[in-house]
Amino acid sequence: MSESTVSVKPKSIFNVKQIALVGLMAAIICVLAPFALPIPISPVAISLGTLSIYFVLTVLGLKLGTVSVIVYILLGLVGLPVFAGFTSGPGKLFGPTGGYIIGYLFMVPICGFFIDRWGDKFLPSFLGMVLGTAVLYLFGSLWLSYQASYTLPQAFMAGVVPYIPGDLVKLILAMVLGCQVRKRLKRAGLI
Repeated sequence: MSESTVSVKPKSIFNVKQIALVGLMAAIICVLAPFALPIPISPVAISLGTLSIYFVLTVLGLKLGTVSVIVYILLGLVGLPVFAGFTSGPGKLFGPTGGYIIGYLFMVPICGFFIDRWGDKFLPSFLGMVLGTAVLYLFGSLWLSYQASYTLPQAFMAGVVPYIPGDLVKLILAMVLGCQVRKRLKRAGLI
């Protein structure tokens, strides 16, 4: 009597298409986020980081969007110049503006949840993105306050107030473009 062996492959968390999309979207963040414009009233530069992350979340949603942002942060942490102003490393992450980078980790699940739940409805998705951005602002302001010895209101005035109009424009632009890309990827069976 002979026993036949059955080979069981472990199930992968992501398929090849998903891995490719995560890599592509992490690359988009890495290319856009370093472009920054310093402003004299704040240690926080205006960057394309939030624009790229809004776009990635609108396209990929919670699970794949989160992984893309984590890949971006890890690439910056190990030394690739992907943070605002083409900076990188632990010094940037733990410096005065590092709270905004860490804040992405809290913003992304909130925004991604709203996109997954109401991605085809602009208003609820938009409100979820605004809520996620408020959480990002909170983390950034708390860290800026601690690192730069600002009071919390000073940190809020320096690190949030000047950016609200631009972030709203970036959010709307990213959602409009991202929705179109998401529809096409769905039609192609890629997401």
